[in-house]
Amino acid sequence: MDDDPIDDDTVDATDEADGRGAPSRLGRVLLGVGLAAQASEDFRDMDDTVEYAESAGVPMPEVAAPFASGMMVAAGLGIALWRLPRVATGAAVAFLTMVTATMHDFWNADEDDKSGERLAFFGNLAMLGGALVFLREAYKK
Repeated sequence: MDDDPIDDDTVDATDEADGRGAPSRLGRVLLGVGLAAQASEDFRDMDDTVEYAESAGVPMPEVAAPFASGMMVAAGLGIALWRLPRVATGAAVAFLTMVTATMHDFWNADEDDKSGERLAFFGNLAMLGGALVFLREAYKK
């Protein structure tokens, strides 16, 4: 009996045989690239990202914001490439769970900010749903 882990070709063949092939791969790529691209935007203007985190009461925002953004870039790429999928999807789920309710609490936002925060909240909620589906897939293997 061979103790080597299942290689990617075998996983892809298994996915196609049970009907989870191309749509699942496409979904992983779309979710992963979307998460990585969104997080990379935070790096483009890290001063604003830190300021936003500070306004939401995040402790040590000058450390937390770049760390969280970096974690999401890595998680997004991990999901898109399906490398270390348990770590990648787990990181995405943890990040989205915390950030969605704390940073985008539209119910507490000023009237001027309420619409944008509501949009960000439900966008994150949708990404969290996708990440949860792929987290489950990561633990099936």
